[in-house]
Amino acid sequence: MSNLQANKISKIFKDNKAFIAFLTAGDPSLDKTEEFILAIEKAGADLVEIGIPFSDPIAEGPVIQEANERALSVGTTTDKIFMMVRRVRQKTAIPLVFLTYINPIFVYGIDRFFKACQESGINGIIIPDLPFEEKGEVLDVAKTYGVDVITLIAPTSKDRIQTLAKEATGFIYLVSSMGVTGVRSEIKTDLKSMIDDIRQVSDTPVAVGFGISDPDQAKAIAKIANGVIVGSAIVKIIAEYGDNASDSLYNYVKSMKKAIS
Repeated sequence: MSNLQANKISKIFKDNKAFIAFLTAGDPSLDKTEEFILAIEKAGADLVEIGIPFSDPIAEGPVIQEANERALSVGTTTDKIFMMVRRVRQKTAIPLVFLTYINPIFVYGIDRFFKACQESGINGIIIPDLPFEEKGEVLDVAKTYGVDVITLIAPTSKDRIQTLAKEATGFIYLVSSMGVTGVRSEIKTDLKSMIDDIRQVSDTPVAVGFGISDPDQAKAIAKIANGVIVGSAIVKIIAEYGDNASDSLYNYVKSMKKAIS
């Protein structure tokens, strides 16, 4: 099962440009998160990133911070999220990736956490605050359970882009802009030269995230990258419509997927 699980992620980039959607587990409830994942998949998303809510999400802007607060306030826990993922897995085979900070994994227990990932059907994980130099411990355990640890490459990584890219599996999460997550009207980073650097050492697919919110931005990014990641714009829709967000999410994701196809 382990290799099959890990290889699932890179497969989504094979024949098309991938649309990757992010939402926060438990916002506004775990039942709704389950419903929203299925709506997003139906609209054409190729992979869903599920944020595990955390009280101190340092990489997140206000939109996702507030989603974390809403999720925690209704009693969302890691155990309950695993149960929700199991239910989702009975209805869809779409690749699912957790986004979480290192602290919740340590608190849960590294081995126990990744074993639960495998058993519930999580294919990969993104850990924004895990330093490259310290990822060995997590990487080995994740590998044992067939979970890809997704490499993040930021504009500040300049001298280390190739070091980071060489070992990447699943896909590379290329951070479009400095600072925290959030919708941006303009992305000024020279993403093309960063992708060129990556390509010299790795053919792992590259998906760009942070700040992408409208179809024109997505279309422009898809010309140079293998995929587009959208988080804050989706979380904003959930904040606005709450329990009734499914239709709006479906329409939004559909328009974004169409823009990059």
